[in-house]
Amino acid sequence: MNAMSRNNFQPGLGKSLRTIALATAAILMVPLVAMQFTPEVVWTAGDFLAAGLLLAATGLALTAALRSFRTARSRLLAAALVGLGFLYCWAEMAVGIFTNIGS
Repeated sequence: MNAMSRNNFQPGLGKSLRTIALATAAILMVPLVAMQFTPEVVWTAGDFLAAGLLLAATGLALTAALRSFRTARSRLLAAALVGLGFLYCWAEMAVGIFTNIGS
């Protein structure tokens, strides 16, 4: 392997998708386990579906953004925009900050 291919190495898309799926499942385990110990956490199947879709979409967007940009600055900016998009959607679905979608 030459120096050029080592600097541009990216894991295969299959590995990235598997990582996204495992991270999404791991994060969704937190409320699932919490529901077993406290009555204060009450999620329905729709809540898990919405959270899972949001987490998976964020992971896919982040993967696409990081694969399409070369410089560290552009990757950081893209990751920040994806993160802000995730936070906006999460807050909107939770309490409806700007609209009444979540309320």
